[in-house]
Amino acid sequence: MSETAPQQWTYLDAGMNEPVQLALGSAGTAVVYSNRSPDKETANEDSVLVATSVGGGVLLVVADGMGGRPGGEEASKILIRELARAMRDVEPERLRAAVLDSAEAANRKLLDSGSGSATTLAAVEIGRGSKRPTARTYHVGDSQILIVGGRGSRKLQTIAHSPVGFGVEAGLIAESAALHHDERHLVSNIVGADDMRIEVGSARPLAVRDTVVIASDGLFDNLSVDEITERVRKGPLLAAGMRLIDLCRRRMAGQDETTPSKPDDLSFVLYRL
Repeated sequence: MSETAPQQWTYLDAGMNEPVQLALGSAGTAVVYSNRSPDKETANEDSVLVATSVGGGVLLVVADGMGGRPGGEEASKILIRELARAMRDVEPERLRAAVLDSAEAANRKLLDSGSGSATTLAAVEIGRGSKRPTARTYHVGDSQILIVGGRGSRKLQTIAHSPVGFGVEAGLIAESAALHHDERHLVSNIVGADDMRIEVGSARPLAVRDTVVIASDGLFDNLSVDEITERVRKGPLLAAGMRLIDLCRRRMAGQDETTPSKPDDLSFVLYRL
């Protein structure tokens, strides 16, 4: 990745009809989509950030303000703004610390406000490995991250911080059954809690045809991981985003009683080198 001037794209309470493609220079390409739930008139509580650093690093973030709590959209905005501020002048070797410090700063602000508002965090740092670019994940809550190989292999999937997510990981709940589970909405780890914890992954090498998916539960509660994988693993990245949106819209509309249907705010970032 060559060094270029840092860039930032933020999407706060967005109402996008179609995804947009962002050219990140030699750092790759991202596709972003964010829109509110089709069954509500209130704000889109999701917020999204795509940012490059002064040394060529990239940060991709989705934050999902917690529905059912006051000021969910403000919580996700606070987190995104903290991260965006940190990205303005951070050097690549300091990016990991900047992400953690920003999440902790947002957590303190939310706690100090006394409003009870909270948000999830799902972020991927694209860095410079010794031989090829790497991806490092950061997450809090049930927004998830997926890395898919060009042939459809599931190279990485974060575990949702929720009773159902841990049940799936432990083999107690089938992945297909989890989409219909009555406790799917429960989350056990949030930004805005005294016991907030940030799960940080190791830096993993990225292959040229790998696709990174970062999304709120509006995606993962309506589509199975296999369905997501099949729609993003090949073809133009913008077309992959359109395929995800089209199927999610049909699912949220409840057109098939045999498939999951959870109307919700939907936001995602897709990324390829």
